[in-house]
Amino acid sequence: MSHEDATHGPAPLGDVDPDPMHRAVDSLAEALHSYVDAAVGVRAEFGAAEADEDPRILALEHRVGTLNASVFDTLHDALGMHPDLTTSVWEPGTVPEAPEEKDLPDGTIPAEAFYLGFVVADPPAGASMTLDGVIELLDEAGEQAAARLVEGGYQVLEWAASRGLAPGFGDDGDEEDED
Repeated sequence: MSHEDATHGPAPLGDVDPDPMHRAVDSLAEALHSYVDAAVGVRAEFGAAEADEDPRILALEHRVGTLNASVFDTLHDALGMHPDLTTSVWEPGTVPEAPEEKDLPDGTIPAEAFYLGFVVADPPAGASMTLDGVIELLDEAGEQAAARLVEGGYQVLEWAASRGLAPGFGDDGDEEDED
């Protein structure tokens, strides 16, 4: 759909059929319920770290992500809006604080963390690579991305490649600065 059609225009929309949007939300809700049921079952069998990597959980997370994208597309196509439905928001005081301004270079505004995630399956049987090699590739890509950001005028305060969870910036005093 073009961003130049009436859906994206400045005029209010007249009659809009909400049924396709409700169906997309219902499909997402069903997948989320399936995820909860599977996660409870997997945790009854395995520890947290193993459960995070369980193929059933990863498949359901992929399904939820795909259906969430479908909700976005359905709302976007019908309403022209760009809904931000994947942002996590905690109550004040539970979110890690941004670096204090005294820790930032002069003229820098407080920084934000950005993530790029991958769900990577095992390579085919007999392949020469393993999942352990993925972090090396991501580390190389991270170094290149950080360099491009700096070249573009951004100040990269920290960057990291991690496996299993998003990196916890500022949580470990032993982390190396990679800028």
